[in-house]
Amino acid sequence: MNIRDIPLRELKKAKTKIALYEAGISFTHDRMFKDVLLDDICRMAGISRVTFFKFFGKKEDLLVYYMRVWLTYRIIEIERQRLRGFEALRSVLRSLAENARTNKGIMPSLIAFLSEMDMHCKMPELSRAEVMLLFPGDEEAGSKCPNMFALFKTCMEEAYEDGTLKPGIEPEDAVPFLISTFYGGFLTSRLYGSKDVMSFYENHLRLIEQ
Repeated sequence: MNIRDIPLRELKKAKTKIALYEAGISFTHDRMFKDVLLDDICRMAGISRVTFFKFFGKKEDLLVYYMRVWLTYRIIEIERQRLRGFEALRSVLRSLAENARTNKGIMPSLIAFLSEMDMHCKMPELSRAEVMLLFPGDEEAGSKCPNMFALFKTCMEEAYEDGTLKPGIEPEDAVPFLISTFYGGFLTSRLYGSKDVMSFYENHLRLIEQ
């Protein structure tokens, strides 16, 4: 489908929603998301508070939207570069580590938000217009809700097939460890005052990589 086939009303709604998302995330370059005012987000996007709540139930939903978009981009990169196993996993972790250098508040904000929830956030569904605007040329991948647990399980199954997962470790048993690594490695680097987040991820991966 071409973007010209999308009704103008649907396209306008998608642009408004994405503008709010981009405005909200832009503030986390130098601060925690909890310190960002909704009025500032709306002002930057040029959109009213009333309109904001037509798209998002609460301000924190922008963090979940970010996770949806960010993880989808990672999956697209893995597919494009034909990465598998630990190479695919490192691609995800490296992207997070590099992003932490320029966007200092997004990851700790996301972790703080998730810690208040009873379960991992449910990824939002995107409209056809959102998918086409966010992932031009990769609409098929962009339309699928990403699942970090499934992605990590696939990586570990591939590592098992390739003989790079340490003997005695089953792929499904490695997934909880990787989820802990994804969030915990970042927090540990903060506790040690280090900007080299990837080195902490590598220390974790050595425990399960052959």
